Amino acid sequence: MKIAILKERRDGETRVAATPESVKKLIAAGHDIQIEKGAGDTASMPDSLYEAVGAKMGTLAATLKGADVVYAVRTPDAETLAKLPKGCVLVGQLEPHGDKAQAKAFADAGIDALAMEFTPRITRAQAMDALSSQSNLAGYRAVIEASQIYHRAFPMMMTAAGTIAAAKAFVMGAGVAGLQAIATARRLGAVVTATDVRPAAKEQVASLGAKFVAVEDEEFKAAETAGGYAKEMSKEYQAKQAELVASHIAKQDVVVTTALIPGRPAPKLITKAMVEAMKPGSVIVDIAAPMGGNCELTRADEIVEHNGVSIAGFSNLPGRLAADASSLYARNLVNLTPLLVDDDGKIAPHWDDEIIVGMTLTRDGKVVHETLK
Repeated sequence: MKIAILKERRDGETRVAATPESVKKLIAAGHDIQIEKGAGDTASMPDSLYEAVGAKMGTLAATLKGADVVYAVRTPDAETLAKLPKGCVLVGQLEPHGDKAQAKAFADAGIDALAMEFTPRITRAQAMDALSSQSNLAGYRAVIEASQIYHRAFPMMMTAAGTIAAAKAFVMGAGVAGLQAIATARRLGAVVTATDVRPAAKEQVASLGAKFVAVEDEEFKAAETAGGYAKEMSKEYQAKQAELVASHIAKQDVVVTTALIPGRPAPKLITKAMVEAMKPGSVIVDIAAPMGGNCELTRADEIVEHNGVSIAGFSNLPGRLAADASSLYARNLVNLTPLLVDDDGKIAPHWDDEIIVGMTLTRDGKVVHETLK
């Protein structure tokens, strides 16, 4: 089948949906790969690298002509969407949660849209799970960004001039991003604590050498969905947890927040009062900034200074590691590709497969995902 790779047009998006490595694998599987010129430039992958492995480079129109499948990192803009061939399969991080208008636009355009965010969390789909691959890098980058903003060293240092105390880092949310943030902060020499509402996270946090901080009552013991996501907690639990966090956060130098609830605004975990209780020079990096932020003072794509505390709301942390983020995302797509073709390599999505069922937003001109009907 013909696979088209688009150049991303959203401001600040540096990733690309294919790498020379992934293109080589797709061509070896018998697919025709057409890439829009300049698609990989912001990820340090010039056109020449793609051409060297057999990809065809061209304009947007040439790239989309006759495409069976279109791979993208983010939802194409309206102008690009209007140029997609009717009946093609669009695969990308389409930000589907609750966005009925966008889903209807896909359906009206005759596009079969598959959202990478809806990849089921089952063992067979792990190699296709873009949320995990990108969150892993986001957690790493969040700590690197914090270390740049923080005006002190992370590790304890004993020098002839005196001792420098280790930084205290607190990670809120111990999912994929949070666990990587913990590991990275530990590697840099910080004393790390972490919290999460999911009981299973306690053991994972401890395994990385960090101390777990949470109100461990009966509600906490049942605070995880069957899919492995955190449930929204009661106001009573939130109040108890907030009290514990408030006393703990005042002693921290670096805080990384990662808490997200699929389809809802990010829960507010850090209030203005908590920020004001922190030491001047402290840093908060809010990974949840694109969904409103876990901190009351977070502003997307800004570093806010409040009472000497820096609150960083980077909207696209994986994009700040464009080459590696693209590489992992492209592998996710390569692993998904066999579910989009028949035994002869022709376009034939496995519509009955549980992975494809879970990812499909629109099909045959209709919105089909249960969360968007």
